Amino acid sequence: MSDTETNHLVRVCSLDELDPEAPLRVTIGDEPIALVKTTEGEVHAIGDRCSHGDISLSEGFVEGCTLECWAHGSKFDLTTGKPLTLPAYEPVPVYAVEIRDGDIYIDPKGTLAQG
Repeated sequence: MSDTETNHLVRVCSLDELDPEAPLRVTIGDEPIALVKTTEGEVHAIGDRCSHGDISLSEGFVEGCTLECWAHGSKFDLTTGKPLTLPAYEPVPVYAVEIRDGDIYIDPKGTLAQG
């Protein structure tokens, strides 16, 4: 993982490194982020900690536009960070993603949505 910054954007990996439905954990500073490519080719970045327990979401399962925590089954919407199933009830942060020249950049300074 490279951390080349462009404005607030940080390069985290190339698009080729991200397999569909296989989340990838990246870290920017102290912030763990789950990077996900859906089968439709959309790339999303959400906080990598389940809000129900301190479990890595990047170890979970992608289904459509959701990421399921492997430990207790909470599903999070990849576009809003909102939990769609219990036991989680708090959202996780969602980060802006930009793809340029085959590389994936994330804006770690702010989130697109949080609930």
